[in-house]
Amino acid sequence: MSQVAAKPKPMKIGFSYNWYFSKDAVDPSTSKLGSIKWQQINIPHTWNNLDVMDDTKGYFRGVGWYKKTFKLEESYKGNHIYIDFEGANQVTELFVNGKSVGVHTGGYTRFNFRVDQFLNFEIGAENLILVKVDNSHNDNVPPLSGDFTFFGGIYRDVNLLVKDPVHFSLAYGASGVFISTPTVSESQASIKIKGSLENSSAANKKIKISSVIKSPNGNIVSIKTSLITIGKGKNKAFVQDVESLVKPELWSPENPNLYAIITTIADNSGKIIDKVSNSIGFRWYRFDAENGFFLNGKPYKLIGASRHQDYAGIGNALTDDYHINDVMYLKNMGANFLRVAHYPQDENVLATCDRLGILTSVEIPIVNAITESTEFTSNALNMQLEMIKQNYNHPSIVIWAYMNEVFLRPKFVGQKERQKEYFNNIKKLAQSIELLTRNEDPSRYTMIPNYGYYDIHKEYGLIEIPMIVGWNLYQGWYSGKKEDFGRFLDKCHLDFPYKPIMVTEYGADADPRIRSLTPKKFDKSVDFSLNFHQYYLEQMNKRSFVSAALIWNLADFSSEQREETMPHINNKGLLTLDRKPKDLYYYYQSQLLKSPFLKISNWANRTGISNPTEQVSTQSISVFSNADEVELFVNQVSVGKKTQVKGGKFTWDVDFLQGNNTLVAKAFFNGMALQDKEEVNFTIIDFKRNNTSFNQLNVLLGAKRFYKDPKTGQNWIPSQIYVDGSWGHIGGDFFSLVDTTRQSYGTDRDIKSTDNDPIYQTQQVGIKEFKLDVTDGEYELSLHFAELLSGETKEALAYNLNDTNRKDNLVNREFDVVVNNDEFLKGFNIRNKYGALTPGVEKLSIMVHNNEGITIRFLPRQGTPVLSALQLRRIR
Repeated sequence: MSQVAAKPKPMKIGFSYNWYFSKDAVDPSTSKLGSIKWQQINIPHTWNNLDVMDDTKGYFRGVGWYKKTFKLEESYKGNHIYIDFEGANQVTELFVNGKSVGVHTGGYTRFNFRVDQFLNFEIGAENLILVKVDNSHNDNVPPLSGDFTFFGGIYRDVNLLVKDPVHFSLAYGASGVFISTPTVSESQASIKIKGSLENSSAANKKIKISSVIKSPNGNIVSIKTSLITIGKGKNKAFVQDVESLVKPELWSPENPNLYAIITTIADNSGKIIDKVSNSIGFRWYRFDAENGFFLNGKPYKLIGASRHQDYAGIGNALTDDYHINDVMYLKNMGANFLRVAHYPQDENVLATCDRLGILTSVEIPIVNAITESTEFTSNALNMQLEMIKQNYNHPSIVIWAYMNEVFLRPKFVGQKERQKEYFNNIKKLAQSIELLTRNEDPSRYTMIPNYGYYDIHKEYGLIEIPMIVGWNLYQGWYSGKKEDFGRFLDKCHLDFPYKPIMVTEYGADADPRIRSLTPKKFDKSVDFSLNFHQYYLEQMNKRSFVSAALIWNLADFSSEQREETMPHINNKGLLTLDRKPKDLYYYYQSQLLKSPFLKISNWANRTGISNPTEQVSTQSISVFSNADEVELFVNQVSVGKKTQVKGGKFTWDVDFLQGNNTLVAKAFFNGMALQDKEEVNFTIIDFKRNNTSFNQLNVLLGAKRFYKDPKTGQNWIPSQIYVDGSWGHIGGDFFSLVDTTRQSYGTDRDIKSTDNDPIYQTQQVGIKEFKLDVTDGEYELSLHFAELLSGETKEALAYNLNDTNRKDNLVNREFDVVVNNDEFLKGFNIRNKYGALTPGVEKLSIMVHNNEGITIRFLPRQGTPVLSALQLRRIR
């Protein structure tokens, strides 16, 4: 229990510590809560930080309870006291001393409840708060579905607000003061300060509203005062105009100058009884349908990313530093735009964008679909209103958005007329939100981010309704070819030459553990994603009518229903879920930074096959830089200079030696030398019969990708067709999914009971032999198996465009495995022993004599033999 001491009004008291949490059923009308199992926690908190990552399908979506007790001093009596929630997902009911205070619907905006009527102010009296939070699916509460996890809990800070009965209104979770800059130029600017006052006292009040405006260096540049009389029990609006501020210091990405405006209420004695502080930036901007975005009269290509608000092991219950650091990553990349998607986020996100000069859009979480109900519409409109009012004063915001990919999973499939009615109701809701947004804030643009089914958005007006059309495009990833991307943009511009266009999403999954020298679509390699980003950025840069290129996503994020190589994670991030940069991040730094940049690829732990004629292994290495020319040195020897041909990425074929290789990249920027150093530890697999230095081989079958186990550090390399004097498989084909054209090899199913899914998600089907021409000695052989055909139906997921429910064909598979003519596995049935989609390992110790090597034969009894992976370790 905590004691809240008296302090001068107004005040905001942190209220996030010493809470208790339970999933047990709670009766808030009784104080007998001792039988409940409570866990002591601090806020922010979510109950889904762990269960979203387990092998059990789904995660807890239901009711959680929070409890806190505290005492108040008698001096608080007579004040208005509010409990302020910065975010709780998604329906929240507050109980104070056993009585229900109110309910808030929506998981991503701030809200508050006035509680002083329910509190006990007697000396030593305890007050009990209970908070019921419910993240269950609710057809009347957006979002209905999405490619992200709907974490439950009070996941942002809680505050106690103490206010005089006369104060700025806290309606819609806002501050009650709204600031705009109606005219801005290099020579002068004007300011309009609007607000709403509340007088809950029993008397009329004469008050003074003062707004003090301070320049970026802290000097007072203007003071505006207003004398107001407000009736008892009344609300009243006020307006203050600052007509001319001479030569304002403008706000921009390069110089994000912020002015401070402190607006106060003073009573007739001159005592300050409420205060609101805001930062504002003077800027003017426009979106041009032909030439893109202009800020303060200068053209800008808006390049940046979207962001989800979760982190590895923590879920979405992030403290302030995590939010601030994410925006710092974006700024350090050289980006100038953040799409706050798919919902409003912590207040520190936009405050940091204001401070660093990053332009933003913010949106409400209508995703994939709507419900045709009055309640859904009311909740959607209220979310939009809360979002606008709470974030109105941020100079970084230039766009209000809504309805992300709302046609993606249409309802009433097969019911033509009913579906048409549904689509028209989506249009009506869009028109309602658009009208509300333009009325609330005519100074900013509106935008709907659509997905790539062009015709339906055109037919039902979702291109026409907003001021800007956004497109989430993945040609060459989820569907189609990458060349379709530019053609799509050109068609939209041709059909709607007056409509500004933004690419609001693009990207390809990049599992940081997977690399490839021959990348293929959906192999999940960093290398395919890198090529994909390079192509897309080139296409957008050469089209001036594309205002923005917004990467999906800044960082990997939780999406519980995903399976694939890293289950429950969307790997499209430039950073990993725990915020480690991938090569994609370095590529964008080479493209966007104006300061000198040079970075060697972070693929620093490698394995490869020995070249035929010498004991080196040749693999490509990339360097990212904005220099015109880069020279690479390997073990102090230059391997040549490369000049800028295809923006930012320089690539060499390098002969790596066994063990440590020192790489140094050098470049010059206006005569200034810059270098980057990387130590690459390389393991060469050499099976020449006179070579006894071989230690271990880890091979992936049915794959063209490399995989690194982050826990053991083991590198797995793709198999090869057997070559005499070396190693490899004989016979068979890559496993591939029958009902998809998207993935060239392997399955996208979650392999249970392992984090090393990529080891088991590919396999050689119909393999006849695997031979290893090792020298004599003792070895441990490990054969890795998984039955990838489960006979289960895999539900189509919303993010997989053109995907449908898919059922694997159940097969009966039984085979023998013979090693060097000795029976190892007889009548082996993977499913019977391990179950479907579950890893299995069979190990054998082998003595190799007389240069016989190791020959593994796979003999079918029923169906076809398969092998997912193989390990060979030399014992002595």
